[in-house]
Amino acid sequence: MINQIIQVIILSFVSVIVLFILTKIIGSREISQLSMFDYINSITIGSIAAEMATNIDGNYLYPLIAMIVYTISILFLAFLTNKSIKFRRYINGSSLVLYNNGTLYKENFKKAKLDINEFLVNCRVKGFFNLADIHTAILEPNGQISIIPNIDISPVKTKDMQIQAEQDEFVYNIIIDGKIIEKNLASTGNNLTWLNNKLKEQKISSIKDVYLATCDKSNNLSVYLKKSKIPSYLI
Repeated sequence: MINQIIQVIILSFVSVIVLFILTKIIGSREISQLSMFDYINSITIGSIAAEMATNIDGNYLYPLIAMIVYTISILFLAFLTNKSIKFRRYINGSSLVLYNNGTLYKENFKKAKLDINEFLVNCRVKGFFNLADIHTAILEPNGQISIIPNIDISPVKTKDMQIQAEQDEFVYNIIIDGKIIEKNLASTGNNLTWLNNKLKEQKISSIKDVYLATCDKSNNLSVYLKKSKIPSYLI
């Protein structure tokens, strides 16, 4: 009995160390940033680690192999999603506009398998008890709802200060990881010639150097380049 207890203690320490190493290999993200697939895999790896800790029959090698296989699968899928935007959207999903400027998009509610009551609950949790206070609501791939409030209910109310302000709008992602999102580019009313000219104005010679480029309603192009080295003051 004592030997079995000692064995469980030793295996528990081993499983914790293995789980820590595999977690560092996979990478650290907040729970809210995990896709449903990543979340389920993380739970599965944790369950296997627990099984490994209590396996007193001596077959601890099998759970260890299973944990490694799951980790490799996660890393492989992460590699594919980084290389292919289409595959990334298939695995992680894409953002859906649920509500914009007084209009609820029923088809997007169906795609999200979300009913109006759940949507209203999410709005209330974020402090919006009236849809009239919301300009845009977007369902993100991680299941969170992002909200752009109407300009006149901001913490400092511009209507009370008699200041004329422009309504915030969501921006279009034109380039993601060196790849042009042609559908979004067309939605802005621009074309490749316009995009290349804008990039030349910012002295960017290659689209492959761009990690993210966004365009707002005023046709302002914001470009974020790929950086391989992190400034020391940010570490």
